[in-house]
Amino acid sequence: MAVQGPAQGMRSPAQALLDSACATHAQECTAPGPARSTPVEGAGGPGGTLAADSPKEHPMPLIRTLGLAVRRAYRPGVDLSHPTRSPLGSAVVNCVVYEDGARRPGDCPAEEALRRVRRAGQGFVWIGLHEPSEEEFAGLAELFELHPLAVEDAVQAHQRPKVERYDDVLFAVFKTVHYVEHAELTATSEIVDTGDLMVFTGPDFVITVRHGGRGSLGPLREVLESAPERLAMGPAAVLHAVADHVVDDYLVVAGAVQHDIDAVESAVFSESAGRGDAGRIYQLKRELLELKRAVAPLARPLQLLATEPMPTVGPEIRAYFRDVAGHLSRTAEQITAFEGLLDSILQAHLAQVTIVQNEDMRKITSWAAIVAVPTMICGVYGMNFDHMPELRWTYGYPLALAVMAAACFTIHRAFRRNGWL
Repeated sequence: MAVQGPAQGMRSPAQALLDSACATHAQECTAPGPARSTPVEGAGGPGGTLAADSPKEHPMPLIRTLGLAVRRAYRPGVDLSHPTRSPLGSAVVNCVVYEDGARRPGDCPAEEALRRVRRAGQGFVWIGLHEPSEEEFAGLAELFELHPLAVEDAVQAHQRPKVERYDDVLFAVFKTVHYVEHAELTATSEIVDTGDLMVFTGPDFVITVRHGGRGSLGPLREVLESAPERLAMGPAAVLHAVADHVVDDYLVVAGAVQHDIDAVESAVFSESAGRGDAGRIYQLKRELLELKRAVAPLARPLQLLATEPMPTVGPEIRAYFRDVAGHLSRTAEQITAFEGLLDSILQAHLAQVTIVQNEDMRKITSWAAIVAVPTMICGVYGMNFDHMPELRWTYGYPLALAVMAAACFTIHRAFRRNGWL
């Protein structure tokens, strides 16, 4: 059965013909029976096409193989900035059943997916949502018996990273981050863009709720589907993969921010440093604080997942969470180092500004002293008293000019020698 996704409008006519042939073959090979289906493509969303294998012979194996190869080659990449939607609902991205680490063919409503999993007694269902409203999420909350407080946090964004336990359900909140590319760092540049990602983990289900235009889990789903042995470990494997994916993004963003800090540091200590560097430094500090708000609160939840017994999180998964906690600790140390470095850069910049101001004041003072000598002499001889012998002396005027020039030259040379001019 072929499930069409949002990227259908981008298909070429040749690919459409191949898709039609694949769909026809899949319908012939998915007749009801005891045969178990296996996925042939790990699509990251509703745009993936899956077929089923059965004991009877396939009449068109060549066409199916060729069709799948073309679809893999021409399938458009996942647009991380676009909130993918599907026919399952306005907020539901996908709803997929996994058994023994393999994806069962086709997307289906949540009720049917949960019924299939519990009837089989194995596997789990993974439902992905993007910015659901209270009405859209109410049905899922009732179906999976989610706690009202967790549901409220999932619907409302801007939550603090945490992990909470409600009976046999874990509710985890992560802050996603993305580095905003910019041609030049200014005092108003946005550097770190944040979002929210919530994960409900139960014995036989995983529900991911994403807020924000970035941080799509489509690529992550594809990676997991390419490693069935990980998905076979159950919902806890998905929770670990999400946490690892989020923390890896922290490392990427921290590395990009470091390049901005290096650029500002070089500009501050360059000969052409300007007073506008202070605005860029403060902007970096604000954006670094935004990153810290996403990273710092997550340390305690990851520690709990790595050390404390939790529902659906077995001992074999805890070691993986310890690895994620180590990466998070590394990011937190980087942020602390960045804060100290930015403080030092800011202090150095302010010291440079103070030095420049002092140099300006010394120059102004020096020239004022030089001008004061001829001003004083001109003021004395401009009083126009009757009994001033020099006023009627033949060489009085040239002598006064010579004295002023000599005094100005002497004072100027003295200031130059002392580095004031």
